[in-house]
Amino acid sequence: MPENKSKDDVQAIEKLNKNAELIRKEIGKLIIGQLDVINQVLIALLSNGHCIIVGVPGLAKTMMISTLAKALDLTFSRIQFTPDLMPSDITGTDVLEEDRTTGKRVFKFIKGPVFANIILADEINRTPPKTQAALLQAMQEHEVTVGDETYKLDEPFFVLATQNPIEQEGTYPLPEAQLDRFMFEIFIDYPSEMEENEIVKYTTSAYIEDIQKVVSGEEIKELQQLIRRVPVSDYVIEYAVKLVKATRPGKTHLDYIKQWVRWGAGPRASQFLIFGAKAWAALNGRFSPGVEDIRKVAYPVLRHRIITSFHAEAEGITTEDIIKKLLEDIKE
Repeated sequence: MPENKSKDDVQAIEKLNKNAELIRKEIGKLIIGQLDVINQVLIALLSNGHCIIVGVPGLAKTMMISTLAKALDLTFSRIQFTPDLMPSDITGTDVLEEDRTTGKRVFKFIKGPVFANIILADEINRTPPKTQAALLQAMQEHEVTVGDETYKLDEPFFVLATQNPIEQEGTYPLPEAQLDRFMFEIFIDYPSEMEENEIVKYTTSAYIEDIQKVVSGEEIKELQQLIRRVPVSDYVIEYAVKLVKATRPGKTHLDYIKQWVRWGAGPRASQFLIFGAKAWAALNGRFSPGVEDIRKVAYPVLRHRIITSFHAEAEGITTEDIIKKLLEDIKE
């Protein structure tokens, strides 16, 4: 890398560290607590990845994402996934219109809600696979195809899909191959008693906070390129690959993996561990990630990529338990 480019990147990372604090401060005006969740969402956005968020209703998922969109000066769209939602309700559709000057009828494409920078796909598992696939194509290729035409989506493009862990009747769970397209699975837990007191105090008052714009969409695109340029040591990459390989029953010496895991994580997990570690290091003003940064993002990266066996379920072993043991056993 040229020296002047390297200096520019160092300055950009220092600026990102300051802006990250401002973004957290703006989100903190409306969202009490949930700092880990906010950090994970920022990591995924900077890594050009997508998130699936699991949490019971009423934990301010929608408010958090819409507040983030305001702080980042990005367009925001919320799509409520229901059993009768059609792919065209997401992507948009061709509408027959009459041209007033010529009198001829022509097809005009009306953009759907997917044409925004940040998409909240609420309860994605409530809609049939055909409709889920329309969003997943957009996530993968950053474009949608309607008829013979292909339309590019607005950049940056960031999808956060939510799932309710309680009501599973009448749902269409995402297959493992589709879940793998999400960089992170983020778990939102209940607030602490002190946080809940603050939430109730704020939400039942007449006071409304004004969210300030911190970073523009263009700057986000530049930061995503910056994260790709962050250098990583070979030993950090080797640790990430070693950790992911240890989740595979046929490729490890760990007996508990052979007993508790049906399928382990694929190569995407290694890639996302590195992307996540780079973004977390940069958010903290560091110019290269270490093993601790890999460990920081291990839970959200691996959580939905490890498929537990019948033995694990019978013993009450969760993927969280397995990841915890792996982080203890896999050394640098």
